[in-house]
Amino acid sequence: MSQPPSDAPTGRLHLTPIERLLRLSTDVRPGEGRLALQMFANVFLILCAYYLLKPLREGWLAISDVGGLSKLELKAYTSFGQTLLLAGVATWYGTLVDRWPRRVLITRATLFCMANIAVFWLIQPDFLIGHTPGIGIAYYVWVGMFGAFVVAQFWAFAADLYQQEQGHRLLPLIAIGATSGAMTGAWLEGRLVAWQLVDPRFLLIAALPLLALSIWLMRRVDDEVGGVGKTDGSAPSGDKLEGRGALPMVIGSRFLLAVALATLLLNSVKTLGESVLFDAVAQAVTVQAAQAGITGEAELRAFRHAGTTLFYGDFFFWINASALFLQVFVASRLLRFGGFGALFLMLPVVALTSYATMLAVPALWVIKTMKIAENATDYSIQNTARHVLWLPMSQEVTFKAKPTIDSLFMRAGDGLAALTVLVGHQVFSFGFRSYFAVNVGLIGIWIWLAVWIVRRHARLSETGGGTDPQVSPGPPRSSGRSSGPGSRQSGVDEASDIEITPRPAPAA
Repeated sequence: MSQPPSDAPTGRLHLTPIERLLRLSTDVRPGEGRLALQMFANVFLILCAYYLLKPLREGWLAISDVGGLSKLELKAYTSFGQTLLLAGVATWYGTLVDRWPRRVLITRATLFCMANIAVFWLIQPDFLIGHTPGIGIAYYVWVGMFGAFVVAQFWAFAADLYQQEQGHRLLPLIAIGATSGAMTGAWLEGRLVAWQLVDPRFLLIAALPLLALSIWLMRRVDDEVGGVGKTDGSAPSGDKLEGRGALPMVIGSRFLLAVALATLLLNSVKTLGESVLFDAVAQAVTVQAAQAGITGEAELRAFRHAGTTLFYGDFFFWINASALFLQVFVASRLLRFGGFGALFLMLPVVALTSYATMLAVPALWVIKTMKIAENATDYSIQNTARHVLWLPMSQEVTFKAKPTIDSLFMRAGDGLAALTVLVGHQVFSFGFRSYFAVNVGLIGIWIWLAVWIVRRHARLSETGGGTDPQVSPGPPRSSGRSSGPGSRQSGVDEASDIEITPRPAPAA
């Protein structure tokens, strides 16, 4: 079965009742609703599972004391550890893209993560083997990898399904599934812990059936489109990608490298702000424990664990509730009327406003409120922009470069944040305000780079999904079918011999 037609008639009489309902959010055309709903449900399950796992990492990290490091240093340095892990994982994943069809790649990667969850459930603190030193750090690093790769590969799959015109209309709708899934997961985690209905240790197990269902839905979608990607096939312009990994592809293209650096800056700003928030929460919980007269080591650890987990459950809920509102009512309309540029530049503008406010008033409630605004924009507006950006790209680039950028370079931003904390804490004795000032400076560079990316992306899109002026066009496309991420479907970057040419636009 081929993809839903992008040029189907738009008369309301031909729409199903579900498609009429979906049109409240975006422009859904006849025949598109079924596939879009399955993708919506798929990403809903993935993000719901992720947000059952994510708040636990802060709780586990809160009871991991390492060599007198402050909580600010501990979180920043642990985030940097993710970068080192992902450098190897991204290289390994890139080799799998060439080896396996996309359904096999996604299935096996998700099953691998599910096996990891089962292992962490067995060795988690104070469960079967007591408190294992360093387990909070190991879990923090792993959750970062899980959140980067599993989510990124879903969006690579989504970008591979849709032609550019369809993607502009339907990806914002599918992204509602991501934000609503994240909000649901955070809500469930917070309520189950607060109401003491489920021991927090069993939240890990609760994520497994959700991920299993996501695999089933992905395979169902892949069956419906007959395994076909964003085109029905193409003749390669040469085997220029043979033997090349994902990282050389990103570094060898100025456009992809710019996207990678913007991602690095985005995450550096975000992680540095979250490290400061984590330190502020740790201080507040310690004060609360002292006021409650808790002094015993075991009791204090339990209080810190529960207090930190509860704070972040509420924090993530409000982030995702706000993100859901923005995703449903703002994202698609902003893309339709403001274009990709308005979508892509929204987050750096919000971040600049947020950190300027935190710089002026560095109170915990202000930091929390501004971080909710920043993260909600990131998880809705910026996420939509991040996925729309890849619509003109070939299948090869989508499955190799996107997961690499969304994981390795995103976590490299954590490394930059960790370096900032190291220098700021050990050399300059920075307080909260100093870190916020650093972020304001980084955001200035980020905005400049984002403007360049928007202009280059516009040139890619103006050619109808054709070639970048700096990228030579490939030969005419064949009528063959693509069977997996490793198929060659793009032109060649003359400067780097790396295929980054977008696919042709769909017929009008």
